Amino acid sequence: MVKFWKFVRSFRQLELHRLILMLMVFSLVSMCLLAYYVTNSPKIKEALPLAISDCNNQHRVSQPPRHHTPLLDSSRTDPMVLIFAESIYSQLIQEIVTILESSRFKYRTEIAPGKGDVPTLTDKGRGRFALIVYENILKYVNLDAWNRELLDKYCVEYGVGIIGFFKANENSLLSAQLKGFPLYLHSNLGLKDYHINPNAPLLYVTRANQVEQGPLPGDDWTVFQSNHSTYEPVLLASTKSAEYIPHLSTHKALHATVIQDLGLHDGIQRVFFGNTLNFWLHKLIFVDAIAYLTGKRLCLSLDRYLLVDIDDIFVGKEGTRMKVLDVKALLLSQNKLRTLVPNFTFNLGFSGKFYHTGASQEDAGDDMLLKHRNEFWWFPHMWSHMQPHLFHNETVLADQMKLNNQFALDHGIPTNMGYAVAPHHSGVYPVHTQLYKAWKSIWGIKVTSTEEYPHLKPARYRRGFIHNGIRVLPRQTCGLFTHTIFYNEYPGGSKELDKSIQGGELFLTVLLNPISIFMTHLSNYGNDRLGLYTFESLVKFVQCWTNLKLQTLPPVELAAKYFELFPEEKDPLWQNPCDDRRHKDIWSKEKTCDRLPKFLIIGPQKTGTTALHFFLSLHPGIMSNFPSPVTYEEIQFFNGANYHKGIDWYMEFFPIPSNVSTDLTFEKSANYFESEVVPKRAAALLPRAKIIAILINPAERAYSWYQHQRAHQLPAALNFTFHQVISASPDAPREVRLLQSRCLLPGWYATHIERWLAHYQPSQLLIVNGLQLRNNPVAVMESVQKFLGVTLHLNYTQALMFDDSKSFWCQIVEGGKSKCLGKSKGRKYPEMDSLSRTFLSNYYREHNAELSKQLNRLGQALPSWLREELQHNRWS
Repeated sequence: MVKFWKFVRSFRQLELHRLILMLMVFSLVSMCLLAYYVTNSPKIKEALPLAISDCNNQHRVSQPPRHHTPLLDSSRTDPMVLIFAESIYSQLIQEIVTILESSRFKYRTEIAPGKGDVPTLTDKGRGRFALIVYENILKYVNLDAWNRELLDKYCVEYGVGIIGFFKANENSLLSAQLKGFPLYLHSNLGLKDYHINPNAPLLYVTRANQVEQGPLPGDDWTVFQSNHSTYEPVLLASTKSAEYIPHLSTHKALHATVIQDLGLHDGIQRVFFGNTLNFWLHKLIFVDAIAYLTGKRLCLSLDRYLLVDIDDIFVGKEGTRMKVLDVKALLLSQNKLRTLVPNFTFNLGFSGKFYHTGASQEDAGDDMLLKHRNEFWWFPHMWSHMQPHLFHNETVLADQMKLNNQFALDHGIPTNMGYAVAPHHSGVYPVHTQLYKAWKSIWGIKVTSTEEYPHLKPARYRRGFIHNGIRVLPRQTCGLFTHTIFYNEYPGGSKELDKSIQGGELFLTVLLNPISIFMTHLSNYGNDRLGLYTFESLVKFVQCWTNLKLQTLPPVELAAKYFELFPEEKDPLWQNPCDDRRHKDIWSKEKTCDRLPKFLIIGPQKTGTTALHFFLSLHPGIMSNFPSPVTYEEIQFFNGANYHKGIDWYMEFFPIPSNVSTDLTFEKSANYFESEVVPKRAAALLPRAKIIAILINPAERAYSWYQHQRAHQLPAALNFTFHQVISASPDAPREVRLLQSRCLLPGWYATHIERWLAHYQPSQLLIVNGLQLRNNPVAVMESVQKFLGVTLHLNYTQALMFDDSKSFWCQIVEGGKSKCLGKSKGRKYPEMDSLSRTFLSNYYREHNAELSKQLNRLGQALPSWLREELQHNRWS
């Protein structure tokens, strides 16, 4: 019996252990199931964010009307802003420069003089600056008497206004009178509730029906106080504390933090800011101040054109794509926006391969989009969303486009919008020639856009250009990317998105750009629909705070408007793709920057450039470009129609160096020297290239050019003597004046060299004495090799010999014979007549004097012909 109970007891203990084990297993399974459910079940969404409410103008301040002066007439000045900075690296200066550059306004920055001289303000009776900006207004009021009188006299005479900022610090007096002005400053205040005075004359973009409620950032604000009629408040605020502030002589409900001087005191109109541009509303007023004080010369119109692209409308992971309700919300939002922006239409980009590749609800969203396809605008990406620069064969690239085109036809998507966007902007810039050709042949594309020209950052530098008949517009980001899906998970917090919309980066993009194409993505319109929230909020905010007229146009019409506003941007400025990491990533791996030349021979013509090209080509480590079927040894890329063919076309003229570190490639185009556009273009593509120019007596060069044209049977050269050509009056026949220009203008050596020095360092430029090159080429080639830093040195005494019959130096070939340049080189002409020589000596007198000063500054020796000319002019 005892054994029986022991068995029962042991059995119960076993059952208890088993029960405990089963409970543990059950708990583990439950936890796993719960974890799986939490991980894989749809996220419990919070309420979608609502766009900002309508404008609130309940607390608008009203000031009694004041005497207003007319706009300043600064028409006798150049449209240039002069900035006096304490430091070019300060945040305020950077913000000022950002606004000016974004608006495409020219400016010059000077360190504000304490007692030193201000820069030259006039040139030949014309003002050099239309507006003056002081980072610290105290630098202006404390100028020494001489410079202050000079500056004020300039402002009065030329109708130039002044903008000044005062930023208080711990050493600032709490209350003080601004020296020389009937104006008092009260500093280091905490303020709240910003009001706009609707009677301020400078208001243009700013709409005075809003109040920025709440405390202003910081306690270092300055307010202005005056009883003089010349001052009109622009922005006003109340103090944070209701207590009486001792250093204010009168206590008012509102105090002026930005004030406009109407010029009634001393004839100069000014705008003073009691803080920097840190607060967004100050940027808006600063834009208006620039417009007002320059008589609207530095001012954009109130028209703003918006286009919102939704890229990859069918491309996205499950869980990020649009569902039926999202598409309905998109349509509803579009209709809302149309009440504020006439004809507003979302522009949808598609890659057909990814249609119906989501979850079932997302596939239904795809169908909903196609059901309402005529409500939207559409544009193609690539069929499989591949980057075009990876396709080296134009036919294969075109086949991909045909698949996307057929998808559009099968589903009724419009194919005639004339606009396309490449995935990741690949192939647009840097230009992939095959993409442009395929776009035109398959889609008839007329317009595209990119954020990569000339570079992604800073965004204010983005511009448009035209290539191969396709107009490329700048594209802007709006703070929304593929991963920004949920409002409360926005990078940096949702306040960062709202800050960008409400006076921040996104708002400033619209403010400072007449045309903005915004890039968004499919994922921004599902889930929390941040795309809808962002643009509804942005449009309402712009409407509340500004007088801007928002509108939209289809891409082709938008491009026409863009280049109507900015015709100077039609011509591209090709950059070196290898100098930008992003550009290199979206540039064909079959291309290499090693094919770009290491140095240029720039001319001018008829100075010996062909001879130098010939001598350099004898060097085993130096390679010239392949000859052009049209322009022979010259490519003439940077100064003519060839430039628009792009750098792919240019690089095809150069061999791939067998040794990148030692081999040097070069090109010679003798008409580069005097071109106004070539130095900038060359420096953009070849910033580290070395430049060689050859100079002879400009009178001899002019005569040689005239005889060259006679040899080529130019009628003007055959029918008119050399003296008649160079001394022709402005009313002479057009063909004579053209020949005169080509004879004389290249000889303005100092002027042209200065233009090259604006883009290249002096150490990159070598001036060759053309007379020495003709008489002693061995010595010249020694200096050229040293300048180029060639690894392999060539002894030109063993490569060149003087040919008596040719009267020129030629190549030594097998058997001790000579190989010379063609018959047209070394051609002998009759002596120049004395009358022409005297005329040219007088004509080039000042140019030669300036050249001598320039060569001395550069540390380069004066050629013998220049020394002789200077000596002759001194004697005469």
